[in-house]
Amino acid sequence: MIRNSDQIQAIEKSYNHALQRGKAQILVCAGTGCMASGSPAVYDGLMAELKKRDLHTTIDCLLEDEHADSGVTVVNSGCHGFCEKGPLVRIEPEGILYTKVQVEDVVEIVDAVVAETVVERLLYHDPRTNEAFAKEHDIPFYKYQTRVALCNCGEIDPEDIRAYMAHDQGYQGIANALAMSPEQVNEQILSANLRGRGGGGFPAGRKWSIAAAQKADQKYIICNGDEGDPGAFMDRSIMEGDPHSVLEGMMIAGYAIGASKGYIYVRAEYPLAVQRLKNAISQAQAAGLLGDNILGSGFSFQIQVKEGAGAFVCGEESALIASIEGQRGMPRPKPPFPAVAGLWGKPTIINNVETLANVSRIMTKGVDWFTSIGTPSSPGTKTFALTGEVENTGLIEVPMGRTIEEVVFKIGGGIRGGRKFKAVQIGGPSGGCLTEDQLDITLDFDSLQQVGAMIGSGGLVVMDENTCVVEVARFFMNFIQNESCGKCTFCREGTLQMLNILQRIVDGKGTLEDLDLLVEVGEMVQIGSLCGLGKTAPNPVLSTLENFRDEYVAHIKDKRCPAGVCEALKRFVIVADKCKGCSRCAKTCPVGAISGEVRSPYVIDVEKCIKCGACVEVCKFMAIEEVS
Repeated sequence: MIRNSDQIQAIEKSYNHALQRGKAQILVCAGTGCMASGSPAVYDGLMAELKKRDLHTTIDCLLEDEHADSGVTVVNSGCHGFCEKGPLVRIEPEGILYTKVQVEDVVEIVDAVVAETVVERLLYHDPRTNEAFAKEHDIPFYKYQTRVALCNCGEIDPEDIRAYMAHDQGYQGIANALAMSPEQVNEQILSANLRGRGGGGFPAGRKWSIAAAQKADQKYIICNGDEGDPGAFMDRSIMEGDPHSVLEGMMIAGYAIGASKGYIYVRAEYPLAVQRLKNAISQAQAAGLLGDNILGSGFSFQIQVKEGAGAFVCGEESALIASIEGQRGMPRPKPPFPAVAGLWGKPTIINNVETLANVSRIMTKGVDWFTSIGTPSSPGTKTFALTGEVENTGLIEVPMGRTIEEVVFKIGGGIRGGRKFKAVQIGGPSGGCLTEDQLDITLDFDSLQQVGAMIGSGGLVVMDENTCVVEVARFFMNFIQNESCGKCTFCREGTLQMLNILQRIVDGKGTLEDLDLLVEVGEMVQIGSLCGLGKTAPNPVLSTLENFRDEYVAHIKDKRCPAGVCEALKRFVIVADKCKGCSRCAKTCPVGAISGEVRSPYVIDVEKCIKCGACVEVCKFMAIEEVS
């Protein structure tokens, strides 16, 4: 049982000393993405090969016997972030990163570890220069990042509490907090100006102070792990790769406001996160770091994992609370706010996973360290799921204040295939679309708000010239409409009407009046909806209308999709110079849309054509082309 800070430091020292005595440590990414790509088989292969050569050891062996022969340890880690290049394997202490590793590569990797060389073909190669990078921190994808919330992800075994304590002073934050008064802890978070990473950017310290001032026999801390944005996986990666940081952040928050119980609300679609969180809770309880009389301070705190059904609306505070209470996840009017009357009517603080992961770092490294990163009004870092048409996709973390251009072209490696940048959708279904003229906008709460966008949970989708922004708007509106809980008429009916209008436009049946109607309905949905889901639902539509109105007009007036994406607006034409008049296409067409005379060019009736492509398949002269 750990009873004081000195014991935490002793574990940190002995664990790191044991690692240094080993010949090497091989970290195999065991985040969801790499596991889906085959990393478990790579892990098993490495273990088998090392044992076969009598090279394998474990951290327990190194800890128990200081005179044991040094060997190679193999551990599963959390997400490294560079998901597109997975499965990923890193060799420590050199920091060598191997990409797209398969079981067949295991023998060669072990040979290189023994010989202290590298397997060059498995290194990351820049797609433009073909330059190879051996060390992870030299790869542009990682080089321009600053990892705070993600500092342990990909660095430690997430299922070993000792690894958490040994890396970046895990659980020292709660020890430091318990040496202060709750009021002093609140003051630390207020001074750090830690703003909520779940979307709105509300200062966490202000929430805590409100809850701390309430008189109640019971208070609660809720960690919001209900990450529902399409393509977003920041919180999932932290819960999978660094679960103890979440527990520690919740404990610090609980001490600060006088709460004795916490819930981690995580969607059931994240089974690996659920498993590792429950394992972390069991380990922390066994170590005496969670439960009664933590570190002999008299402070007691319990944590329970609550699995949700995966409703996007449950990311909203009051809907999340309703779900934990066993009710249907639907938002409630505010005030009262949860900090005053939340779970079962008691004062409740709700912070998302990333926010809580930052709390333990602040209490370990100090306010000055945290505020030295980012901008004065948005200190610290922000994680993003960088996806879309960039060379390097994955999970990233950058200081607040970095520009969109830096993220897209330095970390992301630029647009795939040398194509032209078109826009970036930031903030997921709640966010906005920014254009090439806005590449110099900085990624912080206030700058994005000024241009009608928001950080949101951190989705960042990059689009190139072949992306149809009208279809993007329709996609997000379809998602929002499906996820609407239906409580508000404005959200329930308004988003449906907006979706219907957008569907008409991509089907080539829209009118110019539809554009004004989209704006009118969108503004009403923003004003009349009860929760953040409805109030921000029109953002992707309104921002694309403002920045790319000409594309909407092209769909309506010219019946043309400039990006060539919308199926209903595609059409097949016969190139007269290539057509030999063989009539094969006319005989194949199931609706009789092709006419002409033998040995003369044939013609396709666009109105009759159902775009099945049968004519293209039978034409031997490649005379039929698809145009938009």
